[in-house]
Amino acid sequence: MTVELDYRWHLRKIMATRGMFATTDLRPLLVERGVELSQSQVYRLVTERPERLNLRTLMALLDILDCTITELIEPLPARGARRTGKAVNGVDAGTKSP
Repeated sequence: MTVELDYRWHLRKIMATRGMFATTDLRPLLVERGVELSQSQVYRLVTERPERLNLRTLMALLDILDCTITELIEPLPARGARRTGKAVNGVDAGTKSP
């Protein structure tokens, strides 16, 4: 069974709480941190939910907005499979590893 992971992207909301209402406000701040995106890329980043995000861009956004990753990206519960309580290495999550 395939597990569907989902999230909510809160960039626009966080920008608004920081007094940033135009996507053009964000571009020069990204450039100051070494992230060169076109104005259309910045617009899409703000108005759409990204499927892929460069870590340098993510870190720049966290710095610019003075927020945490969980404020910017809200994970939603996985759909399609039950949680088994198993860790990646097969050890039960509630037990100590040998």
